[in-house]
Amino acid sequence: MPPNDPIVLLIEDEPPIRRFLHASLTGQGYRVVEAPSGEEGLKLAAERPPDLVILDLGLPGADGQDVLRRLREWLSAPVIVLSARDQEAQKVAALDGGADDYVTKPFGLGELLARMRTALRHAARPAPEPVVAVGDLSLDLAARLVTRAGAEVHLTPLEYKLLATLMKHAGKVLTHRFLLREVWGPGVAHETHTLRVFVAGLRRKLGEPARPRYLLTEPGVGYRFAAE
Repeated sequence: MPPNDPIVLLIEDEPPIRRFLHASLTGQGYRVVEAPSGEEGLKLAAERPPDLVILDLGLPGADGQDVLRRLREWLSAPVIVLSARDQEAQKVAALDGGADDYVTKPFGLGELLARMRTALRHAARPAPEPVVAVGDLSLDLAARLVTRAGAEVHLTPLEYKLLATLMKHAGKVLTHRFLLREVWGPGVAHETHTLRVFVAGLRRKLGEPARPRYLLTEPGVGYRFAAE
């Protein structure tokens, strides 16, 4: 396999999932390194830093959240966490702790591959350009101008700041707490109703109140601006 193919570190304790992902990701051109525990994953990451980490939260020994915290002390590569359906609070904690995205078990391979491609693209981006464009939506950071299909979208200062935050992290799940802190400041970290109201307003102004194309809800966790 070519040496420039992305290295994926898979930290997962369930052998059937490891076998399935190893075969699937190898078939897609990734080089896969497997670790059945958090400690082994940390060791392998230090020996050969990966381009992307897939991290199961439910690990024996070292907890997945602790592994994430220790990885984030030095590793800048994107981390996608695997989470059980009933672990919503853990998803939020992982995203706030530095994970780039999450995939819920049981998961579809197509969704995981799409999230991996988005995370790798995001990690490979050069310094931010003054214009961020996704589909027919464009954000000119220097002019503080938003257009859709060439027509200007008039936003309030807070709506603009919220959209800019989402677009600059396109493809990445942003938690309620993160968005509230970034847009309104640390004093309103739990006022999710305020965020829902502003998201609804943004969707109306973007012309997608009923079936959002760009501004997607991650139930119970936050929002994601679609990168594709």
